[in-house]
Amino acid sequence: MKENSDHLRYDLGDFAYGTWRILDGEQPLSCEALVRRFHKCLENNINTIDTAEIYGDYHVEEAVGNTLKSDPELLNRFKIVTKAGINVPSREKSHASIPQYDSSSKNLVHCAEKSLRLLGIDTIDLFLVHRPDWLTHPEDTARGLQQLIDEGKVRNVGVSNYTIYQFETLDQLMDGKLATNQVEFSPLCMDPLYDGSFDQCLQKKVRPMAWSPLGGGALFSGKGGAEKRLRDKLTSLSPKYGEAPLDALVYAWVLAVPANPTVILGTNKIDRITSGTKGGAIQLEREDWYAIWEAAKGQSVP
Repeated sequence: MKENSDHLRYDLGDFAYGTWRILDGEQPLSCEALVRRFHKCLENNINTIDTAEIYGDYHVEEAVGNTLKSDPELLNRFKIVTKAGINVPSREKSHASIPQYDSSSKNLVHCAEKSLRLLGIDTIDLFLVHRPDWLTHPEDTARGLQQLIDEGKVRNVGVSNYTIYQFETLDQLMDGKLATNQVEFSPLCMDPLYDGSFDQCLQKKVRPMAWSPLGGGALFSGKGGAEKRLRDKLTSLSPKYGEAPLDALVYAWVLAVPANPTVILGTNKIDRITSGTKGGAIQLEREDWYAIWEAAKGQSVP
């Protein structure tokens, strides 16, 4: 158990299933296939679905909702995290001629109500502002989030991709209600270790969420020097940890930091759900954690 695990504002566990790319396959994803995938998540102790309004060109929430509707057991056993505040030119956002952010209270309330309808649920467990919006005053953002809480449309609120200063400002306006900051974190993107994001989470008893923990798949498919070094190092470490799958070792690396971020596991391969969650039981030795850091950086620590 992590030392910061007591009295967390909100805790989704070690893993959430990410739906960013579930509609990216060459063939349309059937509802039955997604039902099987969600049940595989439950079998591996993943009971949170992470989605967003914008995912799949604004179609993923509906796909998730149809799946939950087709199997009431899923609806009762999953927590739902969704995000809003990104408008890109599309049929859904016909008013947008270029990509833009909108975290105004009016837009957040509208998007949350639409998410409830598409997902087929009465309350969103965790609703996040997807990206900081530089044109909306944080007081307006706070009003929208508080309205959703007061109306019982969301249980918890948080942010995604916020700097420590943006988080602090909104958190103060929300009287310390922000439940998480969802940030990119992997051996290929270690910014939260250095920019204060994880330190702030520790200070505020907030468990962050880590998106793209495998570098968007680049860790296993990338041809750069860092990717190759990481694959070699992970392969050499695997026998030491019972022939652990390489993705499990990466997730163990992510989970090992004191902030203990919830890993968003976003694979479209059902067997990778089982292999990846093995990382939750792996306790990397300190030297091995730093060896992975070194492989990613191409140098030893300063």
